[in-house]
Amino acid sequence: MYRLTAKLVIYRSIPKDSILCRLSDICRRFSSGAYEKEDLVGEIYDQIHRLLDVATRYGFNGNLWHNYLAYLLATTEVPFSLVSEKVGASEGTVAEFAKSDLAIFKQLFDYDFGILEEELGINCFTIIEHYRAVVKEERIFNRSVSDKVRLLSGNIEEAKDAEELYSIVTGFYRDYGVGKLGLNKAFRVADHGDGVSILEPITATGDMRLSDLIGYELQKEKLTENTEAFVSGRHANNVLLYGDAGTGKSTSVKAILNEYYDRGLRMIEVYKHEFQYLSRIINEIKNRNYRFIIFMDDLSFDEGETEYKYLKAVIEGGLETRPDNVLIYATSNRRHLVRESWNDRRAEAENDDLHRNDTIQEKLSLAARFGCSIGYFKPNQKEYYEIVTALAKKYPEIDLPEDELKKEATRWELQHGGFSGRAAQQFIDQIAGRAKEH
Repeated sequence: MYRLTAKLVIYRSIPKDSILCRLSDICRRFSSGAYEKEDLVGEIYDQIHRLLDVATRYGFNGNLWHNYLAYLLATTEVPFSLVSEKVGASEGTVAEFAKSDLAIFKQLFDYDFGILEEELGINCFTIIEHYRAVVKEERIFNRSVSDKVRLLSGNIEEAKDAEELYSIVTGFYRDYGVGKLGLNKAFRVADHGDGVSILEPITATGDMRLSDLIGYELQKEKLTENTEAFVSGRHANNVLLYGDAGTGKSTSVKAILNEYYDRGLRMIEVYKHEFQYLSRIINEIKNRNYRFIIFMDDLSFDEGETEYKYLKAVIEGGLETRPDNVLIYATSNRRHLVRESWNDRRAEAENDDLHRNDTIQEKLSLAARFGCSIGYFKPNQKEYYEIVTALAKKYPEIDLPEDELKKEATRWELQHGGFSGRAAQQFIDQIAGRAKEH
C-alpha cells in the first residue's frame, strides 16, 4: 500500500494523519519486518476504530474500506477536483496525472489485506468488507454526504478501466461537487482562529418542504419565483420575510433549501453578532460552483446596535461587488428591521440638526436594500382551523371528530398566544403525543 500512496500526485495533499496514510505506514513497517506484533495490531485497531467512527457518522454500509476511499475522493479539495466541479472532465497534462492517481485509488480499492491478517492473526479487514450499520436509516448523522459517497463507491467498484474511472469521478465532481461545500446542505459560522475555513457544516437540517406549510400560497409563490431565478443563474433579489411570529417565515426559508439543494443551492446561517465575518464568508464561497443563501433568522436591531452597518455594506457592495452566487434571505418580526424610537426625533430637534432626518433614514434604509419583501401575518380563525385540520390529517393516531378538534384548538390558542401556524403545530404535537399514550 505504501508503494501506491507514495506515487500519488494530484491527491498528495491528503493529510498524513488520515486513515489511508496511517494504514500505509503500517503496511510499510509490516513489509520491512521492523515491528512488534502487539504494537502493530494495536495501531491497526486504532485505524479500524476511526473507520467505524466515520461509518457511524455517515451511515456507510457494505464495504467500509471502499466507502472510506470514496469519501476521501469526494471531500479532498485540490485544484483538479475544484476545476472538475465547474467543467467536469477535461484533457491535458493534469488530466493524465489525475488518471494515474485514480488508477492508484482503484488498486487501493482492490488491496488485499489477507497476508497482513494471516501473519498478525486478525480478521478486522475481512469483517469491514461486509459492514452493516446499526443506525436506523432515518437517524443517519449526515444523509446528504452518506448517499453521495455510497453512490460514488458503488460506481468505482464497477469501473472497468482508468478512462471509465476518470469519467466517473469527474462526473461526480460536476454533478455533486467536492468537499464540505459540495456535499453538505447548510453551514454555520465557526471561527476557530486557525485562519483556514470559517464555515462548519450543519449536519441535521430537517426535511420540511413548502407543501408542509399550510396556507400562505402567495408568499410561497413569491419566494419560489425569486429562488428559481437565483438557482437558474438569472437576476434575483435579496429577500426579507417579515410579519407576525409563528407564521412560517423561517420554515419557508428552510424548506426552500430542501427544494433546491439538488440544483446547487446551499445555505449559511449567520447571526447579527457574526456580521463582522460576512466579508470572509463571501470571500470563501464566491468562486464555488454553487448558489449560496446567507440566512439571517429573526433579524432586528435595537437602539445602540450598529451591526446593521456591516449588513448594509455587504448588500450594497463596496469596491468589490457582491458575487452573483450569493443572496441574503432574512426573517424579522419588524418590517423596517431597525427600531426607531422617539428619542431619535427628540434628539435631532434638541440639537437643531440641519439634516434632522439623516439618523432615521439611515436606519430605515436597511430594509429598502431587500428588493423582495414578503409579509407573513397571523391567520384568522377560519384559516387557523384549516391549518389545524390539515395538520391533523398527517397523524393517523388523531381520531378526534372535527368539531371536537376545533374546540380543543380554540382552547389551546387562547392559552398560547392566539392564532398562528406555530400554535397549530404545537397543538397537533400535543394531542398526537397524548393519543400515542393510549
